[in-house]
Amino acid sequence: MSEVFKERLWTKDFINTSVVNFALMMSQYLLLVTITMYAIEEYGASIGLAGLVSSSFIIGSLIGRLFGGRSIASVGSKRMLVISSVFVLIAALTYFIPMGVYPLILVRIFHGISMGFAMTATGTIIAQVIPPSRNGEGIGYFSMSVVLATAVGPLIGVSLINAYGFTSIFVFSTIMAVVGLILGLTVRAPQMKLAKPTGGNAFSLGNFFEKKAIPISIIMFLLAVACSGILSYMTAYADSINLTQAGSLYFTVYGITVLCSRPITGPLLDRKGANIVMYPAIISFAIGLFVIGQANITLTFLLAAVFIGFGYGNAQSITQALAIKVTPPERVGLANTTYFIALDFGLGFGPFILGSIVGMFGYNGMYLILSVFVLLVIPIYFLLHGRRDKEINQL
Repeated sequence: MSEVFKERLWTKDFINTSVVNFALMMSQYLLLVTITMYAIEEYGASIGLAGLVSSSFIIGSLIGRLFGGRSIASVGSKRMLVISSVFVLIAALTYFIPMGVYPLILVRIFHGISMGFAMTATGTIIAQVIPPSRNGEGIGYFSMSVVLATAVGPLIGVSLINAYGFTSIFVFSTIMAVVGLILGLTVRAPQMKLAKPTGGNAFSLGNFFEKKAIPISIIMFLLAVACSGILSYMTAYADSINLTQAGSLYFTVYGITVLCSRPITGPLLDRKGANIVMYPAIISFAIGLFVIGQANITLTFLLAAVFIGFGYGNAQSITQALAIKVTPPERVGLANTTYFIALDFGLGFGPFILGSIVGMFGYNGMYLILSVFVLLVIPIYFLLHGRRDKEINQL
C-alpha cells in the first residue's frame, strides 16, 4: 500500500503547477493571435512590422529559456516561478499603456523573457514531483495544460475582440497572470542539486544545454517546423478554400483528440517505451498534413485535425518526457531548456521557410511537401533515439 502511495501522481503540487502553467499559457495565447491585428489597427503598423511584434515574443522566450535553464538550480525552481510570474503580470499590465509600435516590440520581448523563465520553472517542478515510474503519463497530463491553452486561448481572444475590443484581451490576460502568480505561491518544489559546470568558462554550451537531451530535441525541432505550417497558415488556407468555420473549429477538434489520446499514450510510454507511440504518431501527423492539403469540405478538414492531434499532439509530450528521462535529476532544468528552445525555434522560424514554399506551390503544395518531410523524420528518429529506445526505457 505504501508503494502505491509513493507512486501517486495527482498530488497538490502536480495539480497546482499544471494550473499555473495553464493560466500563464492562456495569458500568452490570448495575445499571440490578436497582437498582430492590434499593432496594425492601433499603431498603423505594416503587415511585416506587425509580424515582428508577434514574433519578438519568441525571441524573448528563447532568451528566458536559455538563461533560466542555466540558473534554475542555483535560484531554485519555486523562487524562479514566483519572480518570473511577477514579471509576467507586470508585462500584462504594460499593454494598457499607450505606446508606439517599437516600444510594443520591447514589451513583447520582455513578456517573452518572463514567460521563458516561468515555463522553465514549471517544467522543472513537474519533472521533480512526477514519480519516475509514471514519467510519460505525468508529462502527458501536464502538457495538456498547453493544449487546452492553445485550443481555448485563441477562441476566447477572437470572441473578446469582436464583443468588447482589444482592452478586454489585456484585462483577461492580466487576470490569468494574477491567477498564475497566486497559485504559484502555493507550489512546493523539491530542493534541486547544483549541476556541475561542464566547461572551463561560464559561457560553455554545456552550462546552457543538456547534451543528452539534444537528440530527441532535434526530432521535436523537425516536427515543430512542420506544425508551424498549421499554426501560421491554416487560417488563411481555410479562408482561401471557403472553409472559414472549419478553420475556427480546427483547434477545438485538435484539443479534444489530444485530451482523449494522452491518457492512453502516456502510460503506454511508461510500460512499453517510446517507439510504440512515436512511430504511429509521426505517421499519423504525416497523414493529417496530406489530408488537410486535399481538404475541400469541413469534414475532411476536421478529420485532418484528428490525425494531427493524435500525431503531433502526442509526439510533443512523448519527446518532452524522453528529454527528461535521459537526463540526470540535477540537470532537468537544462533538459527542459534544450527541448523547448528546439520547439520554439521550429515554431518561430519554420514560417519564414514555409512562406516561400507557399509562394511557389500554394498552400496545397506546402502541406504535401510537409507530409513527405514528416515521413522523412522517421529514419532520423530511429538513428537518434529509436534504435536505443529499449535500452533507455530500462533506465
